[in-house]
Amino acid sequence: MCEIAEIEQALRRAAPHRLVAVVEEALRDRGVLRVELRMADYGLRTLQLVGDVSGADVSVPIHDSPQGRAFGAQEPHVVREAGALWLHLPVTVRGDRLGVLTAELPPRADVGPLLPALAQLCEALGHEILVAERDTDLYVLARRATRLTLAAEMQWQLLPGRSCARPEFALAAHLEPAYAIFGDNYDWSVSDGRLTLTVTNGMGEGIEAALLTNLAINALRNARRAGLPPADQAALADQAVYAQYRGDAFVSVLLLCFDLATGEVEAVDAGSPRLWRQRGQVVEPVGFEAQLPLGMFEDTVYVPERFSVRPGDRLLFGSDGVYAAVSPAGESYGDRALARALRGTRLLPPTQVPQAVLRELAVHHGGSPLEDDALVVCLDWYGTTSTVAA
Repeated sequence: MCEIAEIEQALRRAAPHRLVAVVEEALRDRGVLRVELRMADYGLRTLQLVGDVSGADVSVPIHDSPQGRAFGAQEPHVVREAGALWLHLPVTVRGDRLGVLTAELPPRADVGPLLPALAQLCEALGHEILVAERDTDLYVLARRATRLTLAAEMQWQLLPGRSCARPEFALAAHLEPAYAIFGDNYDWSVSDGRLTLTVTNGMGEGIEAALLTNLAINALRNARRAGLPPADQAALADQAVYAQYRGDAFVSVLLLCFDLATGEVEAVDAGSPRLWRQRGQVVEPVGFEAQLPLGMFEDTVYVPERFSVRPGDRLLFGSDGVYAAVSPAGESYGDRALARALRGTRLLPPTQVPQAVLRELAVHHGGSPLEDDALVVCLDWYGTTSTVAA
């Protein structure tokens, strides 16, 4: 097999739509018969085939398939059956789970020596997929199990990813209904010593909600990239939304800036997204002073608040489609059921928590479709060596 560095160079030189073919060609001299790549769909329910592979299923379920085991556990999974050997490997970039690469080998092949190099190869492939998506729709198309609404298309293109991991934290998010979302959104940015996280909920439905949220997110990004503190980021975005809608539409935002070294958090609560904290066995809401949503009035002044996170803390953020969803008996999900869901998922990694909470939400709601789109963001805080010692 070619050295990994040579394969990485070949991937960088390849046409965007030929990445899987380059990997397959590079692995043939190590006995690999063929490879296939599957991308996780927007709903995180299936793994969708990239390209046309003869005899392969277009999609396989994440929760009941060998490929899904590799994706969920984020570990290689080997299957020997029908005179063949299948090696399924997760394709993940900085904690963002993209999909699974599957290699077919002769039935008696020894996969042990292959695993370290193939894991490195999958990481390189993941990076090149993210770059290639600027120039081809191939991998974006593979992410969808059905057609997106235009509003959902706009919202998914706005998102930074579905998960992110650093030594200090790991976070993940999920939106439902994934193929027809309206105004809920999230954004994050990690820089030297700082994590900025925003959870947003734009009013309205369909295209109008998506346009409103797009304006607010890009205004917040513009302010953040100008080096402004969180309160000024909110103020600039407030002005942008008010200038466009003159108070007829507004966006609720929870904006937080984490100091990665100390765990100190600066927060601006401009509306409805809520925060819960799990510390040990205790789950409790984290309350902030209610401030006006972005764009409701002209020249709103925002005041930051501060709190701290400790190593081991789990934070859960939810839009109003989560905490305000009511059961058939009339109980809001955020009253008690959400705290129970957090305790019940405490052993799951953050990448699996948002979906688990949303499944519990569906049960709480009686199994009928939600009346609003729903967003859950989970953040596990690990801290640094200095904060753990403290």
